[in-house]
Parts: sequence; structure tokens; C-alpha cells
Amino acid sequence: MNITEVRAKRIDGDNRLVGIAAITIDNCFVVHELRIIEGKNGLFVAMPSRKMPNGDYKDVAHPINSETRAMIEKTVLDTFNQLPETPVEEE
Repeated sequence: MNITEVRAKRIDGDNRLVGIAAITIDNCFVVHELRIIEGKNGLFVAMPSRKMPNGDYKDVAHPINSETRAMIEKTVLDTFNQLPETPVEEE
């Protein structure tokens, strides 16, 4: 699996969400709504999720091993860190 494109943007908000991203895998599959979060130990990438009836959130797309998760996170954060510091206001 190769991540062939990453689109990311900074978000100006009052919470820990600092950006969003989409990745393209092998030029043929796109995953939208990866969230870039400012955590206690720095930035991390949260997978797309939806809120369940009980209030919990469940990932709707996610890697099934730690190596793939690390590769996605590194690729997304490398792209995000190259963006200009001026965030885009949330719509």
C-alpha cells in the first residue's frame, strides 16, 4: 500500500482539532476526514468516525496493524507540518 496523495489544511478552532486531511491510497481509494488533534504528547491523527446512539464514537475506517497506522500518521503529519501557519476558519 502506498499513500499517493495527502491533502491537509489547518483549522482555526477553540478545541484540540488543529487540522483535517484526506489521503489517497494507490491512486485509487480516498479516505476523507482524518482529524489532526493536539494531544498531551503532541499531534496525532484520528481516523474518520461516527457517533453511535450510546454517545461513543466508532472508527468507520482504520488501519488493522500498528505499522500501517504509523505510516499514515507520519505521512499526514509530515504534510501538515509543511503547511503555512495561517489556519483556515472552520465552516
